[in-house]
Amino acid sequence: MKAVLNLLAEGEQLSRVESKEVMLKLASGEFSNEEIAAFLMALNMRPLVVDELLGFRDAMLEKALQVDLSEFESIDIVGTGGDGKNTFNISTCTSFVVAGAGYKVAKHGSYGVSSVSGSANVLMELGVGFTTDKSLLKTALEQANICFLHAPLFHPAMKHVVPVRKALKVKTLFNLLGPLLNPSQPKFGMIGVYKQPLAAVYAHLLRQTNMTFNVVHALDGYDEIALTGDTLSVDNTQEKTLRPQDFGADQIQPEAIFGGNTVPEAAQIFSTILNNEAPEAPKQVVLANAALAIQTITRKPLLEAKQEALEAINSGRAQQALKKLIEITNQ
Repeated sequence: MKAVLNLLAEGEQLSRVESKEVMLKLASGEFSNEEIAAFLMALNMRPLVVDELLGFRDAMLEKALQVDLSEFESIDIVGTGGDGKNTFNISTCTSFVVAGAGYKVAKHGSYGVSSVSGSANVLMELGVGFTTDKSLLKTALEQANICFLHAPLFHPAMKHVVPVRKALKVKTLFNLLGPLLNPSQPKFGMIGVYKQPLAAVYAHLLRQTNMTFNVVHALDGYDEIALTGDTLSVDNTQEKTLRPQDFGADQIQPEAIFGGNTVPEAAQIFSTILNNEAPEAPKQVVLANAALAIQTITRKPLLEAKQEALEAINSGRAQQALKKLIEITNQ
């Protein structure tokens, strides 16, 4: 690790091979917490390059518990986190709306690090069980249209990093890696990033994979479509700016999408949206994200995709997807 830290201190970049090698050692428990912290903070001092991200991703997927769900042609809707906005669980809530609209969702997530409630926190609070059982995951996709891949279970090597991340309480390269590490490697992905330059980095990286993707960044700093302003959208072929009006929505105020101060509060907000009891602003934000996710899968116009998402909420199918997932994962 000393040689790597010296290299980074001199402003040098790691090759894909070097990045993979150091991550494999880290994932094998060869470094102390102090060395891991120094490594993470050194990388935080400058932008990561694509080869480094690819190398880190190669190592983490090699160490991961793989699960083949390719027959479902699913989507993952996920953000890097680390935007410091403490919104409600927009991408997770969106996942159930997309599932309610009839599309398969393989949601990969974990506990919150820089926010009050990550996807795993809110789903656990709501009663979802976590499993690596492939047959249960397939049953969930077949019957609920959604499964949840709890990152700590599928990436056991991460146990060496968790104490350091909790102690640092800042975004690290693992915020960047998280959306790239879905062990089912879904066909489609809608990925939110907390910083605008990362959109181009992610797009460049994902264009080297088989994923059909859309990378989004709200230009006022959110790692998802927030409707508090315009959103940068980068897919396999183009980059564009989306306005709230493109989703048939009005611009909203940031406080309208606050995520609460506790996990139970976050779960309550989540439930009101799926139960169609939420105020209009958070509902519109979920519908906008769901619309772009559906468009990523189908190439349908945004407003047509939004109508599908709205019907998923109004009909109760989004809420039913959650109920069914809870039932299946508690058998």
